[in-house]
Amino acid sequence: MAIDGAHILVYSRDAEADRSFFRDVLGFPHVDAGGGWLIFGFPPAELAIHPADMNGQELFLMCEDLTSTLADLTAHGVAWDEIEDQGWGRVSYFGLPGGSRIGIYQPLHPRATDL
Repeated sequence: MAIDGAHILVYSRDAEADRSFFRDVLGFPHVDAGGGWLIFGFPPAELAIHPADMNGQELFLMCEDLTSTLADLTAHGVAWDEIEDQGWGRVSYFGLPGGSRIGIYQPLHPRATDL
């Protein structure tokens, strides 16, 4: 099998504002697929399958130092939730301009991105 990547979708009520956030605040590299439709390059990613009473997906960004990363986001006017220690990682959430919420965490577990 030759799967060589993943494409993540974020649905938004204000796609232009969210694209600007990923470009200008998070600084993700991007290509313009035409008409301002930006597609972002992501850092290495992991996929985890969690048991749950529902089906769905959730987007979490990872960082090495959550406190420092949240301070950087604060400097850009981003409000975030209280940090929680979940055992497997230190976790917070913040909102995108279009209304979606994204998790961000500092892993305390072995990372598959190191493979």
